[in-house]
Formats: sequence, C-alpha cells, structure tokens
Amino acid sequence: MKELKLDSLFDAVLSLKNVDECEKFFRDLCTLSELKCMSERWEALKMIEEGVPYRTIAKKTGTSTATVTRIAHWLNNGTGGYKMALERRKV
Repeated sequence: MKELKLDSLFDAVLSLKNVDECEKFFRDLCTLSELKCMSERWEALKMIEEGVPYRTIAKKTGTSTATVTRIAHWLNNGTGGYKMALERRKV
C-alpha cells in the first residue's frame, strides 16, 4: 500500500481533532455514496463482531452478503486494522 503514497492523506486524518472535524473533512473528500459505503461497512463490521448472521447484517446495512463476507475475511485475516479500531472504540 505504500506505493500509493497515502502517508499525506493519513497524516491529514490524524490531524483531525474531533468528530465534527472528521465529518467536514470526509464530506469534502468523499462523495455521499462513498461515505454511505464506508459507514455501512463499519456497521457490518460491528455486527460481525457481535455474531449477527451475515444475511441479517446484509439486510440491516444494505450491503451485499459478498461484502459482509469480505469484511469478515479482513477482520480475521487482514492487517489488524479492523480489530484495532474495534478494540479502541470500547475504551
């Protein structure tokens, strides 16, 4: 992923101080469709962690079961980012 040279973008995200600043930044950066997809994925991720069946997650979030399966795959076999974020939101 380093070849995409995303460090500058990630530095910008890390500079944001609160939810309001994040909302403003991401609304300017992303389309409403992109934000909707990301929020659906985050909601799906939380439900996967809670053990909700994939079809139920897909129905409640509006994502496909394929997307839910992909999210679960990355939760269990990814770089640990999902697990880290889930853990930190509990604190």
